[in-house]
Amino acid sequence: MTTTPSADIDQIIAALWTVLPRDGAPLGLHEPEFGANDRAYVLDAIDSTFVSSVGPYVDRFEKGLADYTGAKRAIAVVNGTAALHIALLVAGVEPGDEVLTPSLTFIATANAISYCGARPLFVDSSDINLGLDPEKLAAGLTETAEIKNGQCYNRKTGARIAAIVPMHTFGHPVDMDSLLAVAQRWCLPIVEDAAESLGSFYKGKHTGRFGLVGTLSFNGNKVLTTGGGGAIITDDEKIADRIKHLTTTARQKHAWAFMHDAIGYNYRLPNLNAALGFAQLERLAKAVNEKRALAARYKTAFASIPGVRFVDEPPQTQSNFWLNALLLATDSTQLLTPLLEKTNAAGLGTRPVWTLMHKLPMYATCQRMDVSVAEDLERRLINLPSSPRLGRSYAA
Repeated sequence: MTTTPSADIDQIIAALWTVLPRDGAPLGLHEPEFGANDRAYVLDAIDSTFVSSVGPYVDRFEKGLADYTGAKRAIAVVNGTAALHIALLVAGVEPGDEVLTPSLTFIATANAISYCGARPLFVDSSDINLGLDPEKLAAGLTETAEIKNGQCYNRKTGARIAAIVPMHTFGHPVDMDSLLAVAQRWCLPIVEDAAESLGSFYKGKHTGRFGLVGTLSFNGNKVLTTGGGGAIITDDEKIADRIKHLTTTARQKHAWAFMHDAIGYNYRLPNLNAALGFAQLERLAKAVNEKRALAARYKTAFASIPGVRFVDEPPQTQSNFWLNALLLATDSTQLLTPLLEKTNAAGLGTRPVWTLMHKLPMYATCQRMDVSVAEDLERRLINLPSSPRLGRSYAA
């Protein structure tokens, strides 16, 4: 069915207003919320004078994250990019290596690879879950890679391919069973970028727990925020100890001496931020329920609108719906910019997906496999207002 661009846009905006409050206040893409305990715990940290990297809230926050995700250990750090950087280092990524990651991702994924002196090798995404496509990856590796002495190498560049970094886009879990099979076939560790998927589960298991390590982000626009902040989760105690050591400047334990046994990083999450995170963690389940309720309303509102598809959670998963998204029909890509202009002018905080990594100047020369699906998705995706409060009246 072919309709005029203005009619399509008007229908989309009308559908949005059936879900969102019309109280005159601008609606951001994803706004943080703070309650009484957020203030109380932060003030308690201030009163204790333990506001930096040492303090009880760091321990409480780490334990709470481990309990929620089911991981044996969680190590809190200063932001999600720092978490990815350290995760890649402990996975064995070295200068000159290549790391497989989707071109459709936030730039932190590619930047963390670069911090290790490695280069991204970009792969395609699925139009079902918007994350890394294991089938396309398998085909690309068959064409590009070879195994030598138990390690994966790029036949075209001669570089070692050191790891796979899937990213759970907008909170929707990647097809991890298929990806694990590819990783095993090609002798590759998986470092999960779960920055957007706190509260998301694949076949009942929290994202970030399928690979060697997983990383989380607590930026101000995430489901749980510490202002900045991130974490690394793992079930390997030795790796967890190594991460804790590296993120605390690799200082050896001693009552007063400053002895360091490796190049470490001052990536510790301050107790002040952890206090906020611990309070936010108390409300995490409620926030996820509210976001899922909002997503259900969006799904219903757009079910009968021609030319758009609401991006739903994949089969056998439970998504946190960090950012709700619409996918325009292939023949409606010309609507994206006008739709962004008109919704934002109406006070609706909509956004396009990120510019693909291989189109950015610093990554334009990096190797890439066929990324035609990602290029198609970039032209058609639009994010919708997704704050938990917007789903509060719909939550059970």
